[in-house]
Amino acid sequence: MSVNRSLISPTSNPSLERALRDKLERRAETAGSLGELEPLAVRIGLMQNTLKPRFVDPQIVVFAADHGLAVDGVSSTPLRSATSESVQQLLTAQLPLAVFANIQGMNLSVVDSGVAESLAPHARLMARKIAHGTRNARVSAAMSVEQAHAAIRAGMEIADGLPGNVVACAGIGIGAHESAALLLSRLTDCPVRDLVHAGPEMSPDHLAHLLIVTQGAQGRHREVTDPVEVLAAFGGFEMAMMVGLMLVAASKRHLIMADGMAACAALMVASRIAAPVTDYCVFCRSHGHHGLDQALHLFRASALLELGMESTDGTGATLAWPLVRSAAALLTEVVEGEDPGPSRPAEDSMFGGPSTRSGVLDAAG
Repeated sequence: MSVNRSLISPTSNPSLERALRDKLERRAETAGSLGELEPLAVRIGLMQNTLKPRFVDPQIVVFAADHGLAVDGVSSTPLRSATSESVQQLLTAQLPLAVFANIQGMNLSVVDSGVAESLAPHARLMARKIAHGTRNARVSAAMSVEQAHAAIRAGMEIADGLPGNVVACAGIGIGAHESAALLLSRLTDCPVRDLVHAGPEMSPDHLAHLLIVTQGAQGRHREVTDPVEVLAAFGGFEMAMMVGLMLVAASKRHLIMADGMAACAALMVASRIAAPVTDYCVFCRSHGHHGLDQALHLFRASALLELGMESTDGTGATLAWPLVRSAAALLTEVVEGEDPGPSRPAEDSMFGGPSTRSGVLDAAG
């Protein structure tokens, strides 16, 4: 796949960053410091290339797919219908994620990227199934390179059609965590054990079994290093679609909220295609799996909120959204008696002029 990397610009801009920090310092003189909200506000201003960032039509997209590794017993969740049942619970607002998204004014969409079972049509369900689950990465490549390309393109198309300028993304599916761990391990040389180890509550027998399965998959594909080929080797379809979504969102200078292991794996692949994509991302978490600690460490990042939850990936993003919105409001909302000021510190030429990037990355293959 050939991707025009130049469509994603780094957010680094010393003049704008200095102006953003000055604006926050002036406000702090009367209102006091707001701690970690302030660097988050600076990042948001740099993403949108303005002193007055605003968010409209926030989206949360949950990508669902099944993984061939699941047949090796990598999950304690029963296989039959597990992923499809989770999708139905999301669509019928039976899970906190859907309830919180509605409360926070986030538009929830669920994408059938590769659920093993057929799903009934629903207004919030996007049918983009590449196949009925991936193959077992321990036995063969989880997907063909052509399927990986098709899934990335599908994610690009989804992102290009979404309204708004912020998207939270997460992946669900039996075997997704282990598939993501394999991807991250290969692309970063982080030991797979660190990524699959859930913590002290995990039984030694289950950890030993996971290592047999995941190390077997690593050995099967030991020569694969190209990011898209690594994605194809280990799966899954939901991660591939998130890669495409993230690339297009970053090309539009939109904020990306990544929640969970699958989203981290997708971001790692996307960053190997176009490194500046990480400039547009903040991280969320919905559970305390120790492997996710390691994944966040790979990005030198921490989650916006640490609430001790054990919930569906994406739940943390719905709860972190008010924090993000509040950070932007520090720069945008004018307090009584304050000079509203300009949107930019000087002429556009000071920091590259207005963005003229296309909404869809040029991909072929």
